[in-house]
Amino acid sequence: MGKLNKVLRGLIYALPMALIFSYYPVMTLGADKTMNFELSVPLLWIVIFDAVALAVLVREKLIMDLVRKWQWLVFPVFVTLTLIWSVNLVRGILTVGVMWLLYFAVFAMVKLGDSLSDESSKKTFWKWFFGASILACVWCAVQCILDVVGVPREGSLLCAGCTSLSFGFPHPNGFAIEPQFMGNLLLAPVIITAWMLVEKNYSTHGLSFKFLIFCFLIFVATLFLTFSRGAIYAFVVAMMFLTALMIARAREKERGAVGKRAGMAWGLTALMFLFTLNLQGILTEVGPTNDTYYDGVAKALNHLSLGVIDIRQEKNEEKEPDFSEETQALQLSVEEKKGNENEAIFDGYVEESTNVRMTLTHDALLVWSQDLKTVLFGVGIGGAGQALFDAGLTESPKEIVQNEYASLLLEIGLVGVICAIVLLVMVIKMVIKNPGATMILTLGTAYGVSLLFFSGLANALQIYLTLAVFYMVLRKKLVS
Repeated sequence: MGKLNKVLRGLIYALPMALIFSYYPVMTLGADKTMNFELSVPLLWIVIFDAVALAVLVREKLIMDLVRKWQWLVFPVFVTLTLIWSVNLVRGILTVGVMWLLYFAVFAMVKLGDSLSDESSKKTFWKWFFGASILACVWCAVQCILDVVGVPREGSLLCAGCTSLSFGFPHPNGFAIEPQFMGNLLLAPVIITAWMLVEKNYSTHGLSFKFLIFCFLIFVATLFLTFSRGAIYAFVVAMMFLTALMIARAREKERGAVGKRAGMAWGLTALMFLFTLNLQGILTEVGPTNDTYYDGVAKALNHLSLGVIDIRQEKNEEKEPDFSEETQALQLSVEEKKGNENEAIFDGYVEESTNVRMTLTHDALLVWSQDLKTVLFGVGIGGAGQALFDAGLTESPKEIVQNEYASLLLEIGLVGVICAIVLLVMVIKMVIKNPGATMILTLGTAYGVSLLFFSGLANALQIYLTLAVFYMVLRKKLVS
């Protein structure tokens, strides 16, 4: 194996760690009225990987395969053409640049996967993958501890809305910009672990049952701890998809055993949900606000259920007055103490967060449907925020749609979305031939659900890179 191939292999090992540091550390390069210019670790990784991969592909005379199979290029070429009419050219150019970097990285993984996927390197990759994932979970736990003991955000790296002052308990964002992105990062380790446990193929990857159980418990607990509804809902949908697909694909005599293993995964998930719920209550009790353990549990249930489950206590319950001097003195002391303590901002389900997302999606569809040209070709890549602002629907052109599907429809129109669907069908046809198709399709389903809750490319590189690297690592053909 040549030196360049060894460098590529090392970069593949480093990918899980690079993705974990999706926002911190970050290099700020300035801003304009529509966006911030920032350089992150994953972006640096993809630039270096593409440069090395290009050299290898040229050396092995595989670079022209990118052009020969032109049908794979229809979508990115069309998206690039939308720059011509983009209402935000600067953001559009940067988005297209990242898209092509990502596209080439996935192409390189597919073409060079055989030379980078011998059994030894696969097992090494899993060590790096699980190691990075555990590190992220440990840091999330540390963030919670730092917050409740009073360490400021500059030290804990918690985002502005992540501290105990929001709900009474912290919800960590890890090294990501927000909890929803940290939750999204955890979807891969959670689902790959669940798949290995249900498929019972962990020994072939150099892993043990006890280790996977340990990892699954940590990953699921941390996912719930991020308090990201988008990631949690995506995980639940993916688990249902995995369970149904595994049972459907199993032989009749094996379905019972598969069902039991899937049931075990669901049981562990329920156990970790209860554990995290109690932990959120404890963090609330010992945290800086005047909320109690019960308040923390009640708020968590209320928010995660979109207000359906409500066991919160009334703040101002009418009680029979007690006019004794001792009781009045005690009540005065308590009230004075509470007045000096911090009040949590939210007392349960934050309906506004849901309404804002729904409003932005509605507004994006409204602007998209304004005329036939926009319906067919959109406002141009990178132009969603500017288009909403120009229509007087947002207060700043920096506002994003927070729904990738609505955002794409607005930016590249119906023609672009059709190209994207065709590309997706081609990808699925290729994936189903992979031994790890069940897991890859399940993870893809989870990511698909999560895209209903945010939009943008730079902070979600893991969606595309993780699926590509799993396709490479789990493929059949091996070359030592």
